[in-house]
Formats: sequence, C-alpha cells, structure tokens
Amino acid sequence: MISNKRTFFLRIVLCLAPLLFQFSCFSSKPFKTAQLSIATAGGKTVPISVEIAATEEERGKGLMFRKELEDGEGMIFLFEKDQIMSFWMKNTLVPLSIAFILSDGRIAEIRDMEPQSLAAVNSERSCRYALEAPQGWFDRAGVGAGDRVSVERLSIESPAQ
Repeated sequence: MISNKRTFFLRIVLCLAPLLFQFSCFSSKPFKTAQLSIATAGGKTVPISVEIAATEEERGKGLMFRKELEDGEGMIFLFEKDQIMSFWMKNTLVPLSIAFILSDGRIAEIRDMEPQSLAAVNSERSCRYALEAPQGWFDRAGVGAGDRVSVERLSIESPAQ
C-alpha cells in the first residue's frame, strides 16, 4: 500500500513539474512598454504600442502563451549588436508577422510566422531589432521594407520595471 502511494505521488510530481517550471520561468515582471512610430515611404506615420524585450530572459519569453494581440500592438526585441536573427513560435498561440530592423531603424524585411511552429524564421541580413505584430498588420497599416521605425529612444540597458 505504501509503495502504491509513493508511486502515485511520484507520478503526480513528475506530471506537474514541467508546468511548475514553465510558470516559474515566465512569471517575471511585466515588460517595459513604449510608443513607437513608423515613417512609411508614402509619408504616413503609423503608431504602434510595443512591449520591450531587452534582456535574454525577456527575449526568450517574448509573446508566448498570449491568446490575443490587437492590431497596433506588438513586441520589439532589442539586441546588443547586429546579427542574423532567428525566431520560432514555440508556445506562441497567435499568428505573427515579424519585421527585421537594421540599426538605423530601417525595416529590412517582414516575414509571417505560424502559431506554435518550431521552424526557424531567419533574417536575411544582420539586424539589430525585431518587431512582432499580429500577422498581416504591417500590410494592413501600409508598412513595408525600407520604412523607418523610431528606435532612437530604445536602449538595451533599460530592463523591465
């Protein structure tokens, strides 16, 4: 009887351990936020409200487990240096588009990403920032490659508060 109770308890612990780990990893402080604008080639200014992922932990969490993301909202990922970027959608429930952005704020390219996909979505060139928004938002807002995101006020040294 005691052996069966221990086995039962051990099974429960083993089943719950991944969930407890998952929640402990992603229960950190809220992201810092900012209002950015995108200057389009057509002369239009498009606002977007973003959460800022500036640390390795924040970038790892990203938009995981979100059930919705409205047009005009997103997350910007800040990196210390220009690099080829690689993103995936593990545990990300909403379809997203990602803009890979050069250090001067110019959008190099925009790609679509599918929910929960483990396929890597890589930038074609070295970039400094990545901006995720609801899938198709960039097109709907009239934003494309060559347009400029107001990244001047963003800083990698600004941790979430």
